[in-house]
Amino acid sequence: MYQSLLNTIQQLQWAETVSADRRRILQPLADFVQQKADARQEINITFICTHNSRRSHLSQVWAQVAAAYFSVPNVHCYSGGTEETALFPKVSETLSSQGCKIFKIAESNNPLYGIKYDDNAYPIIGYSKKYDSPFNPTSGFAAVMTCSQADGGCPFIAGAEKRIPITFEDPKLSDNTPEQAQVYFQRSLEIAAEMFFVFSLIKI
Repeated sequence: MYQSLLNTIQQLQWAETVSADRRRILQPLADFVQQKADARQEINITFICTHNSRRSHLSQVWAQVAAAYFSVPNVHCYSGGTEETALFPKVSETLSSQGCKIFKIAESNNPLYGIKYDDNAYPIIGYSKKYDSPFNPTSGFAAVMTCSQADGGCPFIAGAEKRIPITFEDPKLSDNTPEQAQVYFQRSLEIAAEMFFVFSLIKI
């Protein structure tokens, strides 16, 4: 894992920063991962937000990094939306500043990104897509709803074994303000700390 990314991880302090209320919200995801790990099954998690442009991507990336950090095997993290837009550029900029290496695989109105946390790890593929895209798993996965709009707008996720609401405040509220960079940076760290808390609970 890249040293710059490890430096960010060392700042998360998930054992101290994740509140009791948030721990209760995160516990169902930890239970799902533990159940699959105990059964030696693939652990598929799809993070869902309305536009698949900000929170769902941050959650996908940090969950995959956390699984690697704690050596939890067979974890595959995905993301999707109720509609397809594009990964918001500030998200890739933020993850890059926090230690990931990001490169564009294809340029379009909906660019395709490779997001790496280790030189020898398969890159996380980042681009906006609907949650039922053929790129994503179709059964046996946990559907993690990262925004209240998606949670309310998707009462049924076909194929999901478990539906788990873990919502985050939208950093989009800071767009076109002087606080934008800091808001995205902090929201990314908040999501990272919570994903690291989840995977720190897993016993292999």
